[in-house]
Amino acid sequence: MKAFKAYDIRGVYGRDFDGETVYRTGYFLPGFLEAKKVLVGYDCRESTPDLLSHLVKGITDSGADVYDIGLATTPMVYFATATHGFHASVQITASHNPAEYNGLKISRSDAIPVGYDSGLREIEKLVETGGIQPVVFRGEVKELPGIKAEYITFLEKFRGDHSNLKFGIDCSNGMASLLVRDVFGSEPEYLYDRMDGSFPGHPPNPLDERNTADLKKLVIDAGLDAGAIFDGDGDRVMFIDDRGRFVRPDLITGVLGIHFLKKAKGRVLHDVRTSRGVIEFIEKLGGRPFMWKVGHSHAKMKMRELNAIYGGELAGHYYFRDFFNCDSGMLAAVLILNILSELKKQGGTFSELIDSINVYSNSGEINFRIEDKTSVMSGIRSYFIGMEKPTAFYDFDGYRIEFPQWWFNIRPSNTEPYLRLVAEAETPELLEEKLEKIRGLIKNAGGYEQT
Repeated sequence: MKAFKAYDIRGVYGRDFDGETVYRTGYFLPGFLEAKKVLVGYDCRESTPDLLSHLVKGITDSGADVYDIGLATTPMVYFATATHGFHASVQITASHNPAEYNGLKISRSDAIPVGYDSGLREIEKLVETGGIQPVVFRGEVKELPGIKAEYITFLEKFRGDHSNLKFGIDCSNGMASLLVRDVFGSEPEYLYDRMDGSFPGHPPNPLDERNTADLKKLVIDAGLDAGAIFDGDGDRVMFIDDRGRFVRPDLITGVLGIHFLKKAKGRVLHDVRTSRGVIEFIEKLGGRPFMWKVGHSHAKMKMRELNAIYGGELAGHYYFRDFFNCDSGMLAAVLILNILSELKKQGGTFSELIDSINVYSNSGEINFRIEDKTSVMSGIRSYFIGMEKPTAFYDFDGYRIEFPQWWFNIRPSNTEPYLRLVAEAETPELLEEKLEKIRGLIKNAGGYEQT
């Protein structure tokens, strides 16, 4: 089915999936996860009430109870799932996608994600072919109040004194708006901090740098030390430095080590697209970087397996052992601002810190639309291995091939019809040379760059 993705169920509501799909998902979910009660939270999108109605009916028709926590960020749902002992939870959200999208993020006990390889495939089959027979004694719908207050109390344990910082926060009209003033008070300059599922300020995807324009302007015009911008459901956060520059999210994985690795040494998870500069910075702090697949469902399971202290992804997800190995944009923002506050006391700036980590020329993620992804990836691998001797080779998420002076990762998107490329080199000239060759190989195979 079109809406069942690698990490969640998501698409344009009414086109890629409909109320019947949501109802059937709700109906089969409790049995599949052996749950007699299902926690449900939701975002502020305009289609959310309709999804909620169908989801609740499906769950209760199966005989399970719904525990409704109301409007919530996705990390609030993770928090409530883990702390209140639920065996199943659903957040109704389409994360960073435009307003016409919506979807379902499903978790099991301990807030472990249910991805396509860990349960969604089986749920999809049940939705497609399973028989529906509502029980005589339907489940009940119960409110579960107080989760917001509990989550804020949890965050306050990490919050330092930011009174010496001047910073801005852009909530993208999304779910972070529910919490920011309780967490940060009147200290920041706020942008788009009113929940509105039509996202009138800008689309709720901060990874698209165009959506950070207003925050960049605020940082420069007001002379701020930093800016933070959240995505639609609050599980991701990205940053603007004091010079008004977008901070590539993998660099923040390095910055977080300043907080965590001064207390204890251990594993730090990062994805296959992470800069060599970040890896070297973590090593200098005494951490042990571990590279893994892209995607929150993969990251959270690997965090548990490694007992990693924290982790991060190029997409702006940051994972914390102290937060059930889950991602929280708000917790990441609190910790980064703590670090910047201490840095400012020592006379340092955000931009100087970033420049000390971002020491290589990096392409960022480039997308190519092409039909035969597998053969193109294999051709690029063979070409460069034939030209140079690699110093490292990883094949668990596409290919990351490292050479003495440069590396690249090329992988198929798990959610869109693209090949995704990241390359990095010691000089801008070498980076451009390698990018030009890769672009040529893809173009010759019938692909084209997606702008």
